[in-house]
Amino acid sequence: MLKAPGGFSCPKCGNEAHDHAIQVRRIEHGDSSSVAIVDKREDEYVTVPETCPKCRNPEAFRRVSVVAGEHAGIRQERSVERLKCTRCQYSWSRT
Repeated sequence: MLKAPGGFSCPKCGNEAHDHAIQVRRIEHGDSSSVAIVDKREDEYVTVPETCPKCRNPEAFRRVSVVAGEHAGIRQERSVERLKCTRCQYSWSRT
């Protein structure tokens, strides 16, 4: 995030957020370098070239998880692919 007159702006998409909408924490390390954590939600996602069905944005965050269960004594596992648009934040999934 970059500092903007009204708060912060994203260098990738240009969206702006006001100062009161974002929590910024700085963690100091022994070597006096700092890390700014703005929002942890997208840390677990990877950016992929996937088209959003809502706004047609060509880029999305992707996370794959494994769902396991048992039905009638048979163990089943399947992977679920979760996608989230980088522009409008719309999310969808595929199995």
